[in-house]
Amino acid sequence: MENPEIKKTCLHERHTRLGAKMAPFAGYDMPIEYGGLDAEHTAVRTGVGVFDVSHMGEVLIEGPDAERFVNRIFTNDVSAITPGRILYGMMTYPDGGTVDDLLVYKVADDCYLLVINASNIDKDIEWIVGAADGFNVGITDLCEAYGELAVQGPKAERILSAVAGVDLSDMDFYAFELFDAEGASLPVVISRTGYTGEDGFEVYDTPERIIELWDALIESGVTPCGLGCRDTLRFEAGLPLYGDELTAEISPLESGLGMFVKLDKEGGFIGSDALRKQKAEGLTKKVVGIEIDSPATARHGYEVLSPEGEHIGEITTGYRSLTLGRNLAMALVDARFAALDTPLAVKIRKKTAPAKVVKKRFYTTRYKK
Repeated sequence: MENPEIKKTCLHERHTRLGAKMAPFAGYDMPIEYGGLDAEHTAVRTGVGVFDVSHMGEVLIEGPDAERFVNRIFTNDVSAITPGRILYGMMTYPDGGTVDDLLVYKVADDCYLLVINASNIDKDIEWIVGAADGFNVGITDLCEAYGELAVQGPKAERILSAVAGVDLSDMDFYAFELFDAEGASLPVVISRTGYTGEDGFEVYDTPERIIELWDALIESGVTPCGLGCRDTLRFEAGLPLYGDELTAEISPLESGLGMFVKLDKEGGFIGSDALRKQKAEGLTKKVVGIEIDSPATARHGYEVLSPEGEHIGEITTGYRSLTLGRNLAMALVDARFAALDTPLAVKIRKKTAPAKVVKKRFYTTRYKK
């Protein structure tokens, strides 16, 4: 019996028709895999795959104070980029904990599109609206207006350009373009972004046109991919997932994302005072990469120990890397044990496996330069 509280994306019928393994995620019934996680992961690394990411949230901020307001709630500095560019960053609480990580698309100085995580949509919009007092801005929830596809892999540019009928070869990494679509009330957005460590694009369009694009991509031979390999791909590339490497208790600095936190920008941002203090006093915990000498995989929440057996942290994400063939993890540990090559141990079920700290970006990313 269907759960009436579980939402469906515009592509739900397409997923079930393809025989996808479905499961609840962020309040949606989402595809986890189709023909197998390994095959989908490999397709993105070597060719091209398409993901339904219509569960993600979109919020439009516009008005005379739009730039000043976005800079107030966002750790990065949108005044430093021109229209047509995108920034990654976080929203933080006054104590420096993370509200969410997100992308900000600068449409114009007085217009910004914020793309937020599906699991945080209600919380984020409430946070954004609550922070808007005193700013002359309009805030529009576009979550139901847009569907979204992520087309990822080394062949993404060629195939999406052909299927969509637009030349994407000159689009830079973290840039976007707006396209007028006949009969659509909102422009089509195509950006050179993704969450896999490969070159790729994300397309925002009306649900009806997203279905058409999905069908055309599948017909052209693009591999449909589920959320299972989206997680293994982002993990290999060292990209954080909210709820694992970023939480209300894990700050962007502790997660190693300081390059996206502009503590010196004019006016600061909500949480900047706490983060400046955290940086000055020194971090007490850090998210690190770990390589584990064990055939068993460390999962979220497993204990990380010092060589002497002291509890020093927990695994945030762990997999046997499908691309690299190594047993790897990311973990939040005591900062005293965060230096590269530091010996550690991980408790996997009832056994303790030796491990060491390694670079968190396990896979060499292949974004367009």
